[in-house]
Amino acid sequence: MLATAPSPPGPKGHFVSGNLPEFRENRLGFLTRCAREYGDFVSIRLGPRRVILVSDPEAIEYILATGSRHFSKHFALRMTPLILGKGLLTSEGDLWLRQRRLSQPAFNRNRIAAYAGTMVDYTEQMLAGWKDGETRDILREMGQLTLRITAKTLFDADAAGEALEVGRALRVAQSNFMARFDSVIPMPLGVPTPGNLRLRRAVRRLDNIIYRFIAERRATKVEKGDLLSLLLHARDEGDHTQMTDHQLRDEVMTLFLAGHETTALALSWTWALLAQNPQVQEKMLDEVQKVLDGRPATAADVPRLHYTEHVVTESLRLYPPAFIIGREAIADCEVGGYSIRPGMTLLMSQWVVHHDPRFFDNPDEFQPERWEQDRAKEIPKYAYFPFGGGPRRCIGEGFAMMEAVLIIATLAQKFRFTLQPHHPVVPAPNFTLRPRYGIKAVLENR
Repeated sequence: MLATAPSPPGPKGHFVSGNLPEFRENRLGFLTRCAREYGDFVSIRLGPRRVILVSDPEAIEYILATGSRHFSKHFALRMTPLILGKGLLTSEGDLWLRQRRLSQPAFNRNRIAAYAGTMVDYTEQMLAGWKDGETRDILREMGQLTLRITAKTLFDADAAGEALEVGRALRVAQSNFMARFDSVIPMPLGVPTPGNLRLRRAVRRLDNIIYRFIAERRATKVEKGDLLSLLLHARDEGDHTQMTDHQLRDEVMTLFLAGHETTALALSWTWALLAQNPQVQEKMLDEVQKVLDGRPATAADVPRLHYTEHVVTESLRLYPPAFIIGREAIADCEVGGYSIRPGMTLLMSQWVVHHDPRFFDNPDEFQPERWEQDRAKEIPKYAYFPFGGGPRRCIGEGFAMMEAVLIIATLAQKFRFTLQPHHPVVPAPNFTLRPRYGIKAVLENR
């Protein structure tokens, strides 16, 4: 018998737009205020859509993991068909399960370890062009670096020439997505508005890059063991057909964009936090020097760089690149004592939960030490979920964590960072959590 509790409490909204104006004006502040004022379950209306903000870790675990069969991805991801198509992030059911199984071998531990040399080599190539006293936009630098690494390791492709173009196309795509999400009545993608036309041009540019990756590999017919090889040579268990170029495009696009964007953001926020906390930066450098002794980092060093990993973990707590995720009910169920009917959307914000003082002392402070000595076991399991959870947990988590630790250790050996004076470091929560004005840092040789 399902509970018959009324809808959760929540802020009163406008007659037509609901709480959308407040959400548009200050997404992070609005979500946090709702959770602190109304509790772990808050009813919010975003235009015609009524959603429930869930901030209870036990309920989040149910939605993402133990009760995941009752949910699918939510309405917002259906706003991105031109970009992501039916890739791992957006697909459902048997299609998702098939694609996940095909992709998983590219992310096993041994395969990820084999990527370490490329990650370090590309980082050192980037650093060769850096000079003492320069000011660099770390967001831009990390975006170009992680894009090259993702293209090389997963698709054995060189994307150095397209890094800036991909960045511009991504910004157009994210801007279009948020404009549609923030609209009371989103304009259909088929309507030739200026925003939709810009999006289509951006998607064409991305498609040209992705289809080039696929064409180059089909032409060589060489099995290289990377993700693209696995997808190219996979055959359907039923009819033994191979994936079409369009199916390949959706998977490659999803992992190409997701594989570099979120890691670039995690690295950028980490360096901003280190620049603002020089004592942490020096403690981390001390570990890097003891472990590496001046030599290049390897995959075998990652388990020994404990504090460096804690720095990344804490950065992901304070500034999670994926700051909100959602699920849509596909069956009757109960969450937190409330009846959830098919079609209802539940939102869970990593930003809100990661900054909750119930789970983290001094939650707004950068304290990598809070992750020492298995202290993570002292908090509820889903009080920290930067990579999501359950069967749809990020497939690239191990890849991203190793990449972040190796890049940070390699940079720390060569340079110290300070923020450019008077440069604002402000989060801009759009599709991901980006620094609104980038991260302008002044380089200082070690």
